[in-house]
Formats: sequence, structure tokens, C-alpha cells
Amino acid sequence: MLPTITALLHTRALNLRLVVPDPASPALDAPVSWVHSSDLDDPTPFLDPGQLLLTDGTQFPFSEAAADAYGSYVRRLVDHGICGLGFATQVIHGVLPEGLVAACREQGLPLLEVPDRTPFIAVIRTVADWLAKEQNARSEWSLQAQRAIARAALRPDGLRSILAELERQLHCWVALFDAAGNHLLMPNSRPVPSDLMPAVREAVLRALEQGNRSVAQLTVEDQQVTLQTLGRRHSLRGVLALGAIEPLDPARTDIINSVIALASLALEQARTLDTARRHLRSGVFEQMLSGNTEVAARTARQVWGKLPGEPVIVTVAQPPRQGQNLLEALELLSDDHRGAVFYAQRGEKVVVLANPVHQQKVEAVLGRYGARAGTSAETAFDGLLRGVKEGEKALARATELSRAVVTFADIAGGGMLGLLPREEAESVARRLVDPLVKHDDVEQSQLLPTVAAWLANNCVWDRTARQLGVHRHTLRNRVAAAGSILGLNLDGLRDRLELFTALQFLEIDEGHPER
Repeated sequence: MLPTITALLHTRALNLRLVVPDPASPALDAPVSWVHSSDLDDPTPFLDPGQLLLTDGTQFPFSEAAADAYGSYVRRLVDHGICGLGFATQVIHGVLPEGLVAACREQGLPLLEVPDRTPFIAVIRTVADWLAKEQNARSEWSLQAQRAIARAALRPDGLRSILAELERQLHCWVALFDAAGNHLLMPNSRPVPSDLMPAVREAVLRALEQGNRSVAQLTVEDQQVTLQTLGRRHSLRGVLALGAIEPLDPARTDIINSVIALASLALEQARTLDTARRHLRSGVFEQMLSGNTEVAARTARQVWGKLPGEPVIVTVAQPPRQGQNLLEALELLSDDHRGAVFYAQRGEKVVVLANPVHQQKVEAVLGRYGARAGTSAETAFDGLLRGVKEGEKALARATELSRAVVTFADIAGGGMLGLLPREEAESVARRLVDPLVKHDDVEQSQLLPTVAAWLANNCVWDRTARQLGVHRHTLRNRVAAAGSILGLNLDGLRDRLELFTALQFLEIDEGHPER
């Protein structure tokens, strides 16, 4: 701790005397960062807040007119944050000027009398020795703390031990959040105050979304909280949060930096293990696809627990550009719901198997990280390959429509046409009917709406003729003309289906041709 005015008053070798204020005043407990001597009328440009100023009063005249000078002098010191004033007597002034005493009392500035046998250098040296002793003590504390943290890192639960030691050394609460923003509970740790947790978690998620190494300071409910991301840029492993911490001096900062380095190393080592586990997941899933369900189940049981029970929903997802956080979240989800959720990477995509009752949780995690997904119908393991294909088709549709999730039932509801990529089909359909559209524009005819109505009526001539209000021979002539223009034989089923499909994609009905 820094020395205080009270501590200097209790140093017998200095023989300082307190003039103002009262000895019980809290102003005397203000820390003294340094001692400076000056006889300038305005020494504040050369002083820092928290310093003790010593003067022999050369700048003050002996006349009665000096009263105003004392008041303005003391006001400048108080406004600058000077913690006290030491006045040497029996040098220039035989006694303390009454005007100075009155000004210090009025403005609350501690005033000390420095006797003529106490040189200013003695006061300065006392404070300097005190500060040096304090610095040595802080250095020794920092060294011991570093050793304690290093020993903690060697324990089997190294990461948790490191954070527990940091909490003990800094007398603060420490919270660790994983790459998905989940709070990792540590035994025997100080809990994060419940009223702070929502704001802290929100700040953690913002830091993770940015994907960069960063340090953030925020004030929550009048408490300072420090957030430090862990891991590499665009590959963050988590966030370390510190609260209820004393002001950071170099020693405390060194401790925190050491913990961050060790925690990052521990998390990177865990990342290597996670990568190996994900390769194993992929291998287990490929075994399931090939029909070796028994082998896959036995392997999974030894590492993660049993596989999800049948039937399952297969979700095929396309992770965002930085998909590491999504994989972390899926790992946590599968851990939380062992025997209900299993995931594996397959090329650039991620495949998730989940019991139907847990499907919403899977989609919620995928949506949180901006992944597009397609889901299959419920399937047994012997139909897993079909489920993957359904999920892939649904994912392609989700990408085409810029939707977060599309189910296979959504596209299957449109029959075989629903399985076709709409954008490509529309392009082909427009090229097919474009000659007929141009003909109608030039000749002011209604061949396209006529053909659309005929196909909508299952190619029944009489019904279509009555609907259009024309003779059936006129209808036949129009359909024949349309077929000739399009280069199609509309007497045959194949060409009729070709035109019918094109009209479905272009959404053309009788009387409303879409251009």
C-alpha cells in the first residue's frame, strides 16, 4: 500500500505536526504517491494528483494583503488533487501564516508543519523508501503468485486449478465461458452475482461474435468487470471474466496475463483432442451409413455414450464461414443430451442425428450460429443413407430460398416438381415458353393462356372450350398452333408434361401470363 499522511505523521524521525484538519479526518488516509517541494506561486503544472507538496512560503508576502493570495493558492492545489501541504517554519516565516491555516481549513486541504530541523529531503526520502519497499513487496507477491499458478497448472484438472488460484490471489470472482458463450461452472469457485450475469453473458457473446482477441472493460451495477477472450483470432476458445477486482497494478496485470497464457495453452491442447474426437465421430457416422450399426454403437458407447434411439431425424447443415463455434455448441448439446443427439462432420457439412423430441434444440443451436439446414423425415438407422439424401435436398432448397431451415416434407409436398431446383427450372421454363409469349405480344393472340387452361383441365376439350367461351375446333386450332410455335407435339403425353411443368414453375394461368 502507498504511504498516507497519517503514516508520515507517525514517523517520529520527521517530527511533522498536524495543523488541519482534525486527526480523525478521512482526508489524512489519502495515499501519497510522491513528495514534491516548490516555492512557486502556482506549482500545479509540475505536480500530479495525489502528491504531497512541501514549501517554505517564499512566495507569500508578509503584508496583510496576503490573505487573498493564500485562498487562491490553496484552491489551485485542491482543484489539482494535491493530497496535502507541508509548510516549513523557522525558515522564511517564523510561524504558520494564519491566512494559510484558515484557507486550508476552509477548503479541506491537510496542512502539516515541518520543523526547521527536518529537511525536505528527509520527507522525500521517507516516502521514496516506503514506495520502494512496497514495490519490492508487490514483486515478491507477484513471484509467489506466479509460482502458485504454475503449480496449479501441473494438476490433473489444470485449467480449473489455474482459475481457482487466480480467484484466490486476486480476491475476486472468476468466470469462464466456452466458445459457444456457455458459462462453465467450476467447483468451489465464487459465484458470479446473479444480477450481473445477464449483462456479462451478453458482453461475452458480443466478444465471441467479433472473433478477435480483445480485452473489454464494462461497468455493471457499479462493478467493474474485465473480459478477456481466449484463443486465436477467428478461432476463439472462450472468454475469461473477472469481477470485484481491485484496481489493476503491474503485478496484478502480470498475474492475469500469465493465467490467460496458460488457459489459452490448455484450451489449445483441448482443441487438438477435440479435433481427434471429431474425426472419430466422422468415422462412426460412416460406419452407420455403411450398415455397420453395431460397430458404430459399440465405439460411440465407449467415448460418448449410446447413440440416439430410433427413429431419428437427420439434419444436414452448412456451417457459416467460421464454423468452429457451431461445432463447440453441438459438442455441448450432444454432451447434455447423451443418447439423444449425435453429430458428425461430413466434408464441409455437419450431419446431426436427433430424437424428434430434441429436434427443436438442434435447430435452435444451428440458427444461433447462422447455419442453413435441411431436415429429413423420421427414419430408422437402416434408412440413414436415404435420410442424409433427404436432408441434403432440403438444405439445397433452404439455400435456394435463403431460409434457415427447410424440411423434406416441405419440398415433398410439391411432389416431384418440388425436388427440382426452382431457380434453374424457372430459367429452362422461360426459354421453353418464350416463343409463345413473343407470338402473343406481336399477334395480340391468347395462345399461352389458352394452352394453360387446356392443361389445367386435364386436356379435356369440351370443358376447356366452355370455360374459354370458344368452339372446341377453335380450341384445337389454337393448341395445334401453340405446339407448332413451341416445337412440341401436344398430342403426345411427354410434350404435354413438358409444357405443363414449365407453366407450373412460371405460375401462368389463363389470362395472366407472367413475363
